[in-house]
Amino acid sequence: YVVPEVRHQLVSLPWFGVFDDLGFIVNGDTVTLVGQVAQPILKDDAERVTKKVEGVTKVVNNIEVLPLSPFDDQIRHRVYRAIYGDSMLSTRYGFRAMPPIHIIVKNGNVRLEGVVANEMDRTLAGMRAGGVSGTFEVINSLKVEKSK
Repeated sequence: YVVPEVRHQLVSLPWFGVFDDLGFIVNGDTVTLVGQVAQPILKDDAERVTKKVEGVTKVVNNIEVLPLSPFDDQIRHRVYRAIYGDSMLSTRYGFRAMPPIHIIVKNGNVRLEGVVANEMDRTLAGMRAGGVSGTFEVINSLKVEKSK
């Protein structure tokens, strides 16, 4: 019961977006928050809403706030345009309330997180991100949905 409610609370946060990666680990009545966020307020909000979930008595907040950097912000937006501006990727992923490909940028390094439909989309997103000028490294951590 705790897992779906914590997930729901986190993805419903108003500041949670495509440039953030939030996760959590449940161990009994303790929830450990993990991930990286671009806005400091999101770290605090994630802890606040998780503490309110029934059955949670302790929250360990290990969320990292990414450095505030105009350089990283430019990369975020260029990678976003490269991925979600691609006709194949935008049609499948761009028109959702929460796009599934998350773009995490730290000190010029890019990591893609999330789930895509197939290996071709995973590769294409990585290629689009890798083609953005100013990035030092792109790590493609996208996962492919399990086929039914």
